[in-house]
This record gives sequence, C-alpha cells and structure tokens, in this order.
Amino acid sequence: MSIREQISFFKDVVSIAPAVEAAVSARQGVVALESTVIAHGLPSPHNVETARDCESEVRLSGALPATIGVVAGRAVVGLDDQQIQSIAKGPGVAKVNLANLAHVIAEQGWGATTVAASLHVANLAGIKVFATGGVGGVHRGVSDSFDVSADLTALARYPVITVCAGAKAILDLPKTMEVLETLGVPVIGYQTDELPAFYSRSSGLKLDLRADGARQIAKTVLTHWRVGFSTGALVAAPVPAEDEVPANEIKDVIDEALEAAAREGVAGRGVTPFLLSRIAAKTGGRALRANIALLKNNARIAGAIALALSDMSK
Repeated sequence: MSIREQISFFKDVVSIAPAVEAAVSARQGVVALESTVIAHGLPSPHNVETARDCESEVRLSGALPATIGVVAGRAVVGLDDQQIQSIAKGPGVAKVNLANLAHVIAEQGWGATTVAASLHVANLAGIKVFATGGVGGVHRGVSDSFDVSADLTALARYPVITVCAGAKAILDLPKTMEVLETLGVPVIGYQTDELPAFYSRSSGLKLDLRADGARQIAKTVLTHWRVGFSTGALVAAPVPAEDEVPANEIKDVIDEALEAAAREGVAGRGVTPFLLSRIAAKTGGRALRANIALLKNNARIAGAIALALSDMSK
C-alpha cells in the first residue's frame, strides 16, 4: 500500500474534528476523553451531563476537549453533542478495547472506547494528554483468572499522559503498581505522595514521584520522552476531599460486590460495570457522586497539563 493509499484508508476509518486537527497541528493544548463512561460507566442522565461537564472543565482550563468514540464504523476524535447522546442512548453500542476496535469499525458499528482504545486513537490523532476516571489494572484473584486490563499495556505502548484518580478500587492495587513499574510507566502523584484509590484519596501505597503543578508534570514527561523512553505516563490525582468515600468505609462494600459477582458468575468485560453499579447502589449514591467529581477534576487537571505541554513543546 502506497503512502497516499495509507492516508486515504486512515481517513476512511478515523475522523478527526476540524477544530481538533487544527489545534494538534498548531501544538495547542488538546485533551482526549473516553466514551465508555458515557455508554457503560454512568447511569442516565448523569452520563451525558458528566461528558458535557468534563468537556467544559477542559475548555475552562484553556485547552480543547476531544471525546473519542466509534460512530457508524469510524473512530471519531472530537464527538459532537448529538454523537455523545447517541452513544449514551443507542442500542448495541459496543465496549471497544484494543482487541475489537478494528472489528467494530469493519462492521460499521458504534462503540464506546475504553482507556486502552482511547489511548490508541488519541495517539493516532497526535494528542498527548488524556483524562479518564480510573484506569484498569490487575484484578483480584488474578492467579486464577489471569484478568489483567489492556489499559496497562496501552499505557506502556503509547506516549500519552493519562490523568486519572488511580486505578479502580475494585482492583488489586499493589499488583497493578508492580506491573506499571515493570512496564516502565512513570506514576506521578498530583499533589500527593500516595496512590489514590478512585473513590478514596488514600490507598496506603506510597508513590516515588510527586508533582505539585501542571508545568512540573509537563517538564518531567517531556524529559522522559526526550531521553529516549516511549511509554506514556500516569498522573494520579485524588478525588476532591469533599467528595471522597474513605477507604475504610467503602472496603466492605467492595468486598460484598466482588462476592456477588463471583456468586452470579459475572466475568470478563461485564465485571467492572457490574461492580461499579453495585457499589453505587450500596453507598446510597455516594460512590456515584465521587465518580462524577473525580472525572471532572481529572479533566480540569488534564487541561492545565495540556496547556503546559503545549507551551514547552513550541
């Protein structure tokens, strides 16, 4: 396939919003956002409201949001409001990961992109900063299930900064950190010395790297790339204090949800949405409020990092 044919094929399967393409070309601040949280992570109407709020947080920081999803067989970078609503409400919207992204596109399907798939598409589009809620990782009981999220290998594969509230609290956090270290992915605590635990600000796991501002993060990650590394970096920002559910309060709820999943035979891609839904119900909405708050907080921080990265890259 010639270069011209490759470019033509790329444009057939990936659509970048003109404003996003112009901003990337001009090395302006752009933040990619995922869409699994819209289709599978949050209940209606919170899903669409939160997607809009996250985009607003990025804009308020001075950067440009680019929500990613698959629309009728094309990976779209910079979904418009109608496309976001369709992904939120449409039947048969696939949960798109690295293994099935090409299939969903080939079948002219609709899909909501996970962290891993969003990182892949963001990297194709030249976007260097991505915001999400919590990344996937090593599941509890991994010695039996071998369930390790593709998010971890995507973080190692794509040179993109991911801003999150740590890994999801339902996971085996110590093992997740060990895998990230093995893969050479820097984990930087944003104004914290400890890995956040999604709903909770504290996990008890100390971090080696800390940054107290966006420019410090941008400088560290740019240096990481300039000395020859090609991995992404993970920025872990705690949920705002007023919205957290402390670890000691939510531990039993998580344990009960895990037991329920095992009892009901929930496995594979269904585990995470099942657990998050059960935890939200069992906490009287506190976990849902924490989830929404951390998503918006991460989008705001990512916007500031994108601007700092833009300034240092020109």
